[in-house]
This record gives sequence, C-alpha cells and structure tokens, in this order.
Amino acid sequence: MLIDTVKSFLEKYDLLMPESNILVAFSGGYDSMCLLDIMQKLAPEYRLNLYAIHLNHNWRGKESDREEENCKKFASGINFYSEKLPPDIPHTETAAREARYEFFERCAKKFKSKTVLTAHNANDNAETVYYRMLKGTGLTGLEGIQEKRGIYYRPLLEVYRAEIEAYCKENHLTPNIDSSNFDTNYQRNKIRCEIFPKLKEFSPDIEKNLNKIAKSAQFANKIIEKKVKKLEKYTPDEFSKLDEFLQTTAVHKFVRRLNLDYDRKKIDEITQFIIANRNSKSGRTCSLTKNKWLFVNNKNISVITKTAKNISEIQIKNTGIYEISGYRFIIEPCTQMPEKFPPDNEYAAYAELDGIDFTLRTRKDGDIIQPLGVQGTKKLKKYLMEKQIPKHLRDNQIFLCRNSEILWAPGLGINDKIKVVNHPTHVLKLEKR
Repeated sequence: MLIDTVKSFLEKYDLLMPESNILVAFSGGYDSMCLLDIMQKLAPEYRLNLYAIHLNHNWRGKESDREEENCKKFASGINFYSEKLPPDIPHTETAAREARYEFFERCAKKFKSKTVLTAHNANDNAETVYYRMLKGTGLTGLEGIQEKRGIYYRPLLEVYRAEIEAYCKENHLTPNIDSSNFDTNYQRNKIRCEIFPKLKEFSPDIEKNLNKIAKSAQFANKIIEKKVKKLEKYTPDEFSKLDEFLQTTAVHKFVRRLNLDYDRKKIDEITQFIIANRNSKSGRTCSLTKNKWLFVNNKNISVITKTAKNISEIQIKNTGIYEISGYRFIIEPCTQMPEKFPPDNEYAAYAELDGIDFTLRTRKDGDIIQPLGVQGTKKLKKYLMEKQIPKHLRDNQIFLCRNSEILWAPGLGINDKIKVVNHPTHVLKLEKR
C-alpha cells in the first residue's frame, strides 16, 4: 500500500516526531493530492502539524484561480497557505521552478519547518534522467532527483504514476488537471507526451530502466565524490589543478546543492569562470539565479546573495557600547600603554583622540581616508579596492567617521590623523553580536 511506502520513508528520515511542522507542496494534481491525502491520514496518529502550501503561478488566469480554490477546499481540515505570483514572471520552466522553490523557502521560515515534502515520482525521475542525458550533464546528472536534499524530501520517488492514479481513483480524489502539462512547447512535457510513448515501442520498460541507471549513477558517485570537496572549500588555484573530471564533479555537486537548473553548457561555464578568475585580486561574479552569484577571486570561491544596501548610521558622543547592524562597537578609555599594537586586519585599534564626536556608519559617496603613514587622502573606493575587498561586501562594511572622512576601517586600518603619537587615549573594538 502507498501509505506504507510513505510511512517507511518518513521513518527512514526520522520525520514522524510528534508536533513536527511538515509542509506538503500541493499543486492539487494527482501526485501532490495523493501525497497530501496520505499525510492527512498519518498526521493524527503521529501528532504532526501538517501544512499544505500552494503556489498559484498565475499563468492560466481563471483556471489557475479555480485550481487554487480546489486545493483550499481539499485541505480544509489542515493548515492551508497559498501565494499568487505577479503577472510579470516569465513563462519559462526555469523561472517557474525558481519561483516555486523561493516560495517553499519562505514557507519553511514562516512556519518554522525543516521539512518540505514534494510529490516527485518515479516517472518524473525517469524523465529527469533522460532530459539530463540530452543535456550532457554527465554521471552526476544521471543520478536524477534526490530523495532528500536539504529540507526537501520526496516520499513517492520510487512510486510510478500508474500507482498514484490508482490510489486517487480508489480513494475518490478529484485532482486538478493542469492544461499546461500538455503544452509540448515545454521540454519536459514534450518528453512525457511525445518522446517517451515513441521510446516505449522499442523499450516498454523505459522508465524502469532509466531509474535503474539513476541508482547505478548514485552508487558510482558516492565513491567518486569522496575525492571531491564542497566547491567553496577549494581555493581557486586548488580547483584549477584538479583533474577535469573532478572539476566537473565538484561543480555538479555545487549546482545540485543549490537546486539550480543546469546542463553541460552551464557546468562548463562555471568551471571556466573559476579558472579564468583564479588570479583576480578584487574578484568577479557570474549569475547563478536572479538573486545569487558565484564570486571568485585569488583566494576564495563563494556564493553571494543579493541584499539591500545597509544604510545604518549612529552618533558616537561618549565612551560606551553601541549596537549597529548586527555589530557591537566599543569605545573605551585606554589606561596604559599596550605591549604591542594590533595589526590592521584585526577588529581592534588604539587611537589618540582629541575628543569624541563621530559617526558610525556604512560608506557614502565622497568618503575619503588618509591611510596610516600616508601623506594626503584618497577615495575610500580606491582604498577598498587596494585592500581587495570584494565589491559585494563594501556596502555593508562598518566605518568610524567624522563627516566624510573615515577615521577607522575595522579589519583594514586606521587613519593617520588618529594614530598614536604619544600615548593612546582610547581603545576601539568592533564585534559581531
């Protein structure tokens, strides 16, 4: 029985803890209605807090709205939450997928959940393996859909669509029929509706065979991936010295972990981007999604997320402790000469001040600084470039200022105008809260 299959899966991942908040991605189609119905039957026994989450893609007007209403009615006995996408979202598979997972992430935060169940099935997995074969995504791509990835779990991944449809019929469920699933302008639909029926003339068990390939690829990759670290754990130079196959494997792992839609071209682009920028001091970025970028300089490979510019600002008139943007700034009197002064890259400094009247803030246009030991000032932008501060980090850097002049750049250096000439008057510190 399907309910036993789902129950065994949840036990495998220890997801039947009482009072757990379990989210079910619910489109209202056969797969997700089957999964939600099973979860509704299991929830009382295990005292699970069940949430059905529905994203109205808003592509088909009133049809989409009717589907959302049907979902709401079916989930009337549990928590139901839905959102509707704005009409300007591109009507592409990639845009829809990104929007869907962004919605899931928002819901996980909103409902304080670490578990999102999606209803991907064995047919979906076979189609994914075939799609990736066409795209040349290599051995890692042939693993298909993962039954667990981060907060996402797929209890029906080894269940075929015929079993799911039979369950819905036996339990008198009336799923939504999404007309866009038959639009063969979308590649996945074309595979399902046109290509697979033709392939079955030559291989009636095409879906089962592709799922076997996925299992074999998963087994092989477990062995191979032991030799490959997380992409961000490599320095660009270390990555560039890897064998080409291991480079590809590392990038595959990376894009899969971030849930990116990818093909061989994207894998090669990321690989070549890292190699091309391994000697860059200030670093370069390449787009991964609409709000994520890969950053590479001569020291690091990292993922950056688009954030709003921090424009925090507070006045410093006395000694004490001040809170700003996740940091704690401390200015206190210095009672004795230190044995040694901290280096520039530390978040502490000694200063000789003629009074306390400063601003603690992020950078602004026109800011300048006179670095220690330098005659005259220079633009802060140039100073940060010389210090090799990546562009995406500059806007949230905290500075101690007087008007437009930076007196202390924590972790970078102190202004020559407040250097200790005779005896330090104050100690400056910046700590993360």
